[in-house]
Amino acid sequence: MANGMKLDQDYPRIDASNALWERSLGLIPAGTQTLAKGPGQYVNGVAPKYLSRGKGAHVWDVDGNEYVDLNMAIGPLSLGYAYAAVDDAIRRQLESGITFSQMHPLEVEVAELVRDVVPGAEMVRYSKTGCDVTTAAVRLARAFTGKNRVACCGYHGWHDWYIAVTDRTAGIPDAVRDLTFTFDYNDLGSVEAAIDDDVACVILEPAVFVAPKPGFLEGLRELCTQKGVLLVFDEMWTGFRLALGGAQQAFGVTADLACFSKAIANGMPLSVLTGRRDVMRLLERDVFFFTTFGGEALSLAAAQATMRELRDKNVPAYLARQGKRLREGYNAIARELGLDYTSAVGADCRSLVTFDAKAGNPLEMKSLVQQEMIRAGVLWGGFHNMSFSHGDAEVEHVLAAYRKALPVLARAVAANDVRSALRGEPVEPVFRKTSNFNTKPVRRPA
Repeated sequence: MANGMKLDQDYPRIDASNALWERSLGLIPAGTQTLAKGPGQYVNGVAPKYLSRGKGAHVWDVDGNEYVDLNMAIGPLSLGYAYAAVDDAIRRQLESGITFSQMHPLEVEVAELVRDVVPGAEMVRYSKTGCDVTTAAVRLARAFTGKNRVACCGYHGWHDWYIAVTDRTAGIPDAVRDLTFTFDYNDLGSVEAAIDDDVACVILEPAVFVAPKPGFLEGLRELCTQKGVLLVFDEMWTGFRLALGGAQQAFGVTADLACFSKAIANGMPLSVLTGRRDVMRLLERDVFFFTTFGGEALSLAAAQATMRELRDKNVPAYLARQGKRLREGYNAIARELGLDYTSAVGADCRSLVTFDAKAGNPLEMKSLVQQEMIRAGVLWGGFHNMSFSHGDAEVEHVLAAYRKALPVLARAVAANDVRSALRGEPVEPVFRKTSNFNTKPVRRPA
């Protein structure tokens, strides 16, 4: 019988997942379309690999096992799986058509909604993925300033200009790699040292799991203005979560350009580039950024319904309230057990469980907690990605699962033998290198 939402049960049977995985080998490179969803991010041999359906904050894998999902499709599900108001909007639009030979009214209607809730959103352009719009923002910044280089901080997608700062640089020309470099978050001095007379933009995630220090974003705004550099916020995670208007509203700092995706359409593929009118108007002719599916109507219908729900039901406040319960609850359990090497950090709406290397291999410790959470019916990747469907029952179940899982970790760490407590291979890092912090671009000889 498949596992359900129970604390005292054996590890789930995942035979159907494993069979599908075997079929994928040699057919799909890396076996997955998204590294964060792939088997490398889960304990191999214990965790499911394929999910078949979801409802609210629950998912079922292809073997029929049920879990509370704390990943929520790696971010897009701000409301939850199969959320009625959004799915009904998609169905209504589906009856009229998906993509058309000319523009659709939803393109205007959704742009008006974005303008109304996002600070500084004077003009709006759509695409499909987050890296589409971050790359468009970089191109716009280069065109507007007449400069070439980019200073970045955070994760911004797979396109050449960004992925050059990771260890996955194969296929990227040296000339492109030399144009992007990084700076330290919350270190205004590192940004100032990095900006030279050929920097077009500073692009960053305005907050990830560490809050901006007082004055950091404000100082960044002032510095970019002084230097003639565009400030770009990558709000894939902060948009419509920290506040309805994202980090710009939450922190009171307006960027020149801001990029959104994930939470805006509750799982439908849509990304949005917004910003200053004088910059965005370059998209009318000088900068080419047009896509066949930018005006695809199902995603726009989903976005319209999602934003209305987020606004009318004050969803960001709900995410903060429930997420705070999980973050503080985890930390309370860890303190009770004397586990000073693990804690949950970050924003209320999205927090991260961390493990200190002083107690052992952090990836192995994370893997052991994940293994025990999966046993208790919680799909867990180290995050609390909150949705409007995470009710009190789900929060209480997750906290009860932590009360079962963390003592297992405590015993394994005390025995200095976390690895042998794992029933499969531990999770893997996605990138081995994610920055060349505080460095200028390499200037290669001609």
